[in-house]
Amino acid sequence: NVIDLQKFLTSGQVSAIDKQLEKLQKETGFKLRVLCQAYPETPGLAIKDYWKVDDKTIVLIADKGLKGTSNILNFNVGDGLADVLPTPFWSRLQGRFGTSRYWRDEGEDVAITNAVEAIAYCLQRDSEGDVTGCTDPPSRQMIDAKL
Repeated sequence: NVIDLQKFLTSGQVSAIDKQLEKLQKETGFKLRVLCQAYPETPGLAIKDYWKVDDKTIVLIADKGLKGTSNILNFNVGDGLADVLPTPFWSRLQGRFGTSRYWRDEGEDVAITNAVEAIAYCLQRDSEGDVTGCTDPPSRQMIDAKL
C-alpha cells in the first residue's frame, strides 16, 4: 500500500499508514495507495498493474519536483470517487498540506500523513453505511477528533 523510494517516512510510519489503508479499504471499498518518488526516477505505469488501480483507487504521489520547491502532493483519483471527493477537494488538500512552505516547516512525513488521514476521514461511513465524503479537507483538529 505504501512505496517510499525517497525515505520521506520512517519504517514505523510506513507500517502505520499501511495498516490504516488496509482498514480503510476493508471498511469503504476504496483503495488509497501512497507512492513517494523523485521525478524522473519513478516506477511509472508499472504501479497501475502492481496495485491493480481501478475506479475506486486513489494514488497519492509525494514528489517534491526537480527543484524541490513543488507542491509535494499529487493525486491520481479513480472516476468512482467523483461524487464522494469532488475535484475541488484535491486542490484544497494540496493547498492545505502540500505546499513547499508547509512541508519545509512540518516535514514531508507530516504532509503525507496529514493528507492520508484527511482522505481517510472523508471516506468514513456514517451511521447509515454511506461514505460521508468532503468538498473541503478537514482541519487537523477534526481529523484528531474522529480518528
